[in-house]
Amino acid sequence: MSIIIRKSTDRGHAMHGWLESRHTFSFAEYHDPRHMGFGALRVLNEDRVQPGEGFGAHSHRDMEIVSYVLDGALEHDDSMGNGSVIRPGDVQLMRAGTGVTHSEYNQSRTNPVHFLQVWILPDRQGLDPAYEQLHFSVEQRRNTLTLVASTDGRDSSLTIHQDVAIHASVLETGGSVSHGLAPGRRAWVQLARGQARINGVAVGEGDGAAVRNEHVIEIAADSPSEFLLFDLA
Repeated sequence: MSIIIRKSTDRGHAMHGWLESRHTFSFAEYHDPRHMGFGALRVLNEDRVQPGEGFGAHSHRDMEIVSYVLDGALEHDDSMGNGSVIRPGDVQLMRAGTGVTHSEYNQSRTNPVHFLQVWILPDRQGLDPAYEQLHFSVEQRRNTLTLVASTDGRDSSLTIHQDVAIHASVLETGGSVSHGLAPGRRAWVQLARGQARINGVAVGEGDGAAVRNEHVIEIAADSPSEFLLFDLA
């Protein structure tokens, strides 16, 4: 058995006034050679954006960028002509490919935005930029694992150019789900809310878990919980 916990308090921390960010892996000015990613999972940030603030127009390339909103609403605009609002239950995928400029703003005057920002290395460079956004209701995610992104877009999920499957779940207290890992695969579990156990190992809000050499992952909630599970090559 191999489950290594990345404690919430051990993550990188950046406070910019308008933005508070926790970095699971090295990002921007936070650099830790022991935490440079997990397989193709390169960035996993927990961001809180203050009312009326946001990320001004900036560019990316050759990255699959996934946003998962926990609270509030994030307004998105990009150079592909997309404009949308991302709310809880929405999952956004922006394929930066050959280059995309975008901005993300919290237009609320009263409520902060709390979301997870995920960067995944694509399986090849020079892809055409693309944008997708899907909604997965609490009912769809409650006490089950819901596939929100996959390499082939199966089960009405977002299509991501990498051998990765992203699952989302909202567990009630006492609820549990299990996920089988094929030989040679690994997983990262990011607990966004609550208290839970991963194959009996306790994790708290904001904790992540690197899982290797396990045939089955069982996640059991000790309190109302929400998490993402990444199944990776």
